[in-house]
Amino acid sequence: MSKKHIIKSAGIIGSATVISRILGFVRDIIIARFFGTAKYAEAFVVAFRIPNMLRDLVGEGATNAAFVPVLSEYMVKKKEEFWELANVILNLLLITLSAITIAGIFASPWIVRFMAPGFMDDPEKFAITVKLTRLMFPYILLIGLAAYTMGVLNSLKHFSAPAFGPCLLNIAIIICAMIWGESVMGLASGVLIGGVLQLALQIPVLYRKGFRFSFTGKLNHPAANRIGVLLLPRILGSCVYQLNLFINTILASLSAIVGSGGVAALYYANRIFQFPLAIFGIAIAQAALPTMSREALEKDPDNLKRTLSFSLRVINFIIIPASIGLIVLAVPITKTLFERGKFDHYSTLITANALMFYSIGLFSYSGIKILVSCFYSMQDTRTPVKIAVASLLLNIVLNVALMFPLRIGGLALAASLSGIFNFIALFFLLRKKIGSLDTRRISGSFLKALLAGLAMAAVIYFCAFKINLNLFIVILIAILSYIAAAFIFRVKEAKELLSWVLERK
Repeated sequence: MSKKHIIKSAGIIGSATVISRILGFVRDIIIARFFGTAKYAEAFVVAFRIPNMLRDLVGEGATNAAFVPVLSEYMVKKKEEFWELANVILNLLLITLSAITIAGIFASPWIVRFMAPGFMDDPEKFAITVKLTRLMFPYILLIGLAAYTMGVLNSLKHFSAPAFGPCLLNIAIIICAMIWGESVMGLASGVLIGGVLQLALQIPVLYRKGFRFSFTGKLNHPAANRIGVLLLPRILGSCVYQLNLFINTILASLSAIVGSGGVAALYYANRIFQFPLAIFGIAIAQAALPTMSREALEKDPDNLKRTLSFSLRVINFIIIPASIGLIVLAVPITKTLFERGKFDHYSTLITANALMFYSIGLFSYSGIKILVSCFYSMQDTRTPVKIAVASLLLNIVLNVALMFPLRIGGLALAASLSGIFNFIALFFLLRKKIGSLDTRRISGSFLKALLAGLAMAAVIYFCAFKINLNLFIVILIAILSYIAAAFIFRVKEAKELLSWVLERK
């Protein structure tokens, strides 16, 4: 039953994410057309990354790590205290996020100096980045509250409203960008309006579920203290991840080494890379977390292991061909999506280069989402932090080693290799913690999916580069050829998903 629930919930989240990512691509196409990879595009990328970083630190990251497991436990064992706890958490968040927002607005010049030291050589680029940062910093308050409502609703196994929230952000940015044209201030305005809309979408649903806001000044609750204990390592873990982004941004801003437009190229490549990761990897992890949180409360861990094994095998089946497809089609995909207006052929080449190297680690980043969710379900947020720190150190070494010979692609490859290390380390530590994880079955599904994916790659190469078919036709043929190869190589997950779809119909 948990398998069907996870697939159904992941389907809801994934469908919403598909719509959001399509809108996101429309947004990025507009940004690329108006700004390319030049100074205003880089200024927006850096300025928007700062509130996005804080969102992960105290927003969605906190939701995944601490809110859902504890709130799920209260929903099962102490249902009468559920809404009281939810109010205490909200009060704490309001105070914390407001303080961070005010401090960030005043500290914007110093933040930009730290984030993009290469911008100091261009006073105009530096000044516009500071201005954009100040304008968009309130987004952290809005998105933090939206992430809070998402956590509460997800713990109640309601996924649709939170999942569709990001669509409104993209719509707001698209509309504002079209109105403002080549003024980058339109993008910043769209971010703020989108943050308001994301929160507004979820509040009515939360009230229908029974929530009633009460600012009583009560900031203490036994479970809130537990959430704080769980949250601190998660914040440290997010700090490690964000420090990784900081380092990549700092190095990408050094155009003398990696080439001009590096910051924007990494952004566009990461946006394409994030498409399959968000639709499948994050969706499955988010859908599985409430289920794993309940199974972690049971004395017998077998159900938890089965859920974990199933989630990883589904990830293998879906993400491996996506990774191979992005590697083979990096240039055609980037060209089709972005090459117009101020996004020229040079921008296409540097973005595709980064995308190709990012895609090598796609399966590992998707698997990390599942493994980390399993640790979180057991209220263990420390182990992922330790591995994240080790991965960060490895990434720094690889960045320095690879950025000179491979330029911007070296930064992307370093991220992929450190991600693979992160996945392997988490897997073996989790096996040590709870016992056998069905390793043979998981690795078998990986190898079969890889073989089917390589067969698909041969078809892609022939269709795209030998007979020059349209990209969308190539992608359709690739999907069909992978499904056929999956049945030839007897990938069990293909039959399970097909049976589930037929049953739903």
